[in-house]
Amino acid sequence: MASRTVLSAVARSVAPRLAIQGGARNAVAVAARPAYPTRSFASASRLAAKRFTEDHEWIDYDESSKKGKVGITEYAANALGDVVYVELPAVDTEVSAGDAVGAVESVKSASDILTPVSGKVVGINSTLEEKPATINKSPEQDGWIVELELTDAAELESLMDEAKYKSFTEELGDDH
Repeated sequence: MASRTVLSAVARSVAPRLAIQGGARNAVAVAARPAYPTRSFASASRLAAKRFTEDHEWIDYDESSKKGKVGITEYAANALGDVVYVELPAVDTEVSAGDAVGAVESVKSASDILTPVSGKVVGINSTLEEKPATINKSPEQDGWIVELELTDAAELESLMDEAKYKSFTEELGDDH
């Protein structure tokens, strides 16, 4: 009985900091979140930022590596239709914002891919040479076209964030 009284006293003193899970039969005490603010290990500024152009290209920039992958948006991929060929640039090519860094051909049309920022091509998605339809399946992930080492990350500020791009495409409707 003494051990039950001690346990009961401990439970009362700890109860405000514990939550009970599992029902009466299988009750398990787990620590509740503290009422005071805690500090997260994530920094306030993102290390990666995805930006968009009015021409429906995107760049996913990683601040820690100073590199960004470039591709076409889902909106553009849908407008193009089935992609049948992708032209990729040579690695080490220096480009300025607005330069063509490749081309995409579909059953409907062909379109140049314009780089949204200045930099140096440090990688290409060679998967697209054999499987160009990857752009249709995953235009904003697996369907990236080139990886750039940015010359000036400040150029990203002139591009749209995801919310602005979504609003932009909604305004376009299906006319574009």
